[in-house]
Amino acid sequence: MQHHIDKKMFHIEILSPKQKSQKLEEDLASFADKYRRAFDAGHVICIPDNPMGNLAFQGVELIRELGLPVHPDQVSVHINTFHTKRDLDAMLTTACDLGISHMLVISGDGSPRLPKLTGKELGYDVEAVTSVELLRYIRREYPGKFHIGVAFNPYEPQDHEVEKMHRKVDAGAEFITTQPVIESHPAVESLWQFGLPVVIECWMSKKIHLLSECVGYEIPEDTPYDPVANLQTLMAKYPKCGFYLAILGFKTQFPILKDVWK
Repeated sequence: MQHHIDKKMFHIEILSPKQKSQKLEEDLASFADKYRRAFDAGHVICIPDNPMGNLAFQGVELIRELGLPVHPDQVSVHINTFHTKRDLDAMLTTACDLGISHMLVISGDGSPRLPKLTGKELGYDVEAVTSVELLRYIRREYPGKFHIGVAFNPYEPQDHEVEKMHRKVDAGAEFITTQPVIESHPAVESLWQFGLPVVIECWMSKKIHLLSECVGYEIPEDTPYDPVANLQTLMAKYPKCGFYLAILGFKTQFPILKDVWK
């Protein structure tokens, strides 16, 4: 992961089509186009796992079925706890077969339509499986196959969040990706103690009000926000970090990325 930062490779989020899409062929073509553009530009493609609890096609199955290129340094799939064990193992095996080596493990957003892994299935005596148990399971069953990162939320009570991060690091986390940060956040500096590469999430949509639930307070819909300016501010504030670009505008923002991180 550190070499992503050293080589100034952005982590670019590309959402996979929802399974209930009414224009699936168009969505698949758009996904493939964005994937190839980010890949050819030398960035890291990051594919969330059923974001917001919405059932979507898995990144590994899309890469396989669409015949998309893979380089071990340029693809990172997200894995959460809302799967059957059979599907989890299938995803992990496919990732190995495709040569995908980077992964972000998170607890994830639930939904009544999604199954949930149990501690018994993974071999742990816990009531609820979190990213810690999932990380330990992957390390145990797929040793040496993946570079695994974990999430950090600067908007949660920090004593609890930092304690969780200690458990994630003890379980084998190799890098940390934050929730979206606007301009700066004092909690980010608490991550330096872990000595791991840190990737700052940058919200690239002008609709900053959509972050209200994430940050824990209401952001008015008409709040002015310049995503590129915020990215530049974060890059100046955290020069030793990497940057994860969420909801990136491929028509307007993607072409200028080569001039942003020099």
